[in-house]
Amino acid sequence: MQLNDTAAIVTGGASGLGAATAAHLAQQGASVFALDLPGSIEQAPAIDGVTYVAADVTDEEQVRSAVATAAEAAPLRSVVNCAGIGPSARILGRKGVHDLGLYAKIVQINLVGSFTVLALASEAIARTEADENGQRGVIVNTASIAAFDGQIGQVAYSSSKGGIVGMTLPAARDLAQYGIRVCTIAPGIVNTPMLATVSEEIRAGLAAGVPFPQRLCEPAEYAKLVGMIIDHDYLNGETIRMDGALRMAPR
Repeated sequence: MQLNDTAAIVTGGASGLGAATAAHLAQQGASVFALDLPGSIEQAPAIDGVTYVAADVTDEEQVRSAVATAAEAAPLRSVVNCAGIGPSARILGRKGVHDLGLYAKIVQINLVGSFTVLALASEAIARTEADENGQRGVIVNTASIAAFDGQIGQVAYSSSKGGIVGMTLPAARDLAQYGIRVCTIAPGIVNTPMLATVSEEIRAGLAAGVPFPQRLCEPAEYAKLVGMIIDHDYLNGETIRMDGALRMAPR
């Protein structure tokens, strides 16, 4: 799948994994539409080839509007879901039972939001003209190794990311008739803004737990893998762990 002269959508595109991915796809010749919340966009860097669009992935109409904007610019060929949150809470904690509203919010943003973007974007991609190999587009979702190795306090986050892993293969099968591939990346510990608030000692401890390479993953490495998935026409219906062979301990 070629990116030159096509449109791409990246959710959570104002920072972290999304910003790195938006920049990478723009460098490959795509017109990138980076979706994020208004407050995040205000802090986002200006990147050649990247247009920021204020959109909440849990709002169907906002997503529809953003998809239409991208599809009008050029044939929509690639979509990358990076938007997500990761608050932690135990089922039974010192303050009582897990906040049920928080659980629903995490699942709504991480899982339902990803599905909403996938579904509405695939509708637009399906209308485009296929290439010589019958391809119309690629959708890459973001899970986490927490989908497999959820730690104490990650019950909501792991549930949401496990749902993304679970929908990958049936989504690929559903969309195969339209020439749309679907894959998922499950990152390990990535050096994103969420880690910027912890001490160097904690960061060094996290890096030491990775078998090899013994360091944190960089957002650019995630973006590079996205590019590889888009370029590799036979990758479909697969979840790829990107974690340096890390398997998370209970805590």
